[in-house]
Amino acid sequence: MLKITEVKPNLLIELEGRPYQVLNAAHQMLGRGYGMTRAKLRDLKSGAIIERVFKGNETVKEVLLEKIKAFYLWQKEKEFHFVDVQGEKEFVLFEERVGFSKNFLKEGERVEILFFQDEPLLLNLPVKMAFKVVETEPGIRGDRETPGTKKAKIETGFEVRVPLFVKEGEIILVDTRDGSYVGRAK
Repeated sequence: MLKITEVKPNLLIELEGRPYQVLNAAHQMLGRGYGMTRAKLRDLKSGAIIERVFKGNETVKEVLLEKIKAFYLWQKEKEFHFVDVQGEKEFVLFEERVGFSKNFLKEGERVEILFFQDEPLLLNLPVKMAFKVVETEPGIRGDRETPGTKKAKIETGFEVRVPLFVKEGEIILVDTRDGSYVGRAK
């Protein structure tokens, strides 16, 4: 059990039998040693965001999610299909749970799935992933104060802003948290 002063952003907690991720938390000390923490939480099952105030000696339970390594298989409409690395168990994550990560899924890609009570909840991708540039325009240099960028489509169909020197067929690294160009893959 955690004290209210230990509630921090990105912490996973359990309230009333449901898993939540702390988005932000602000601790305040009130008179005579009385404290409270105001937190914004995301329900990991429904995606709903709530605000909650924890007071005084209240405690919260940290939730431990089971992490399973898996391979991405395919997508059918809003369903994303995965299989664990042993090939024993196949499961489905819906688009709402996959979120922005859907832009970086390649067939056969190794990923990490977080489970809560045998239910798949979240998809974890590596922070940096390598992708082949399948379409981009030639970079045209001109008079400018800042370095130029252009659009490039990667093999998953997602468009990334890249420097002018990047050409079709090159392998680039992309940050999966925000979809930004990181550099060339080595």
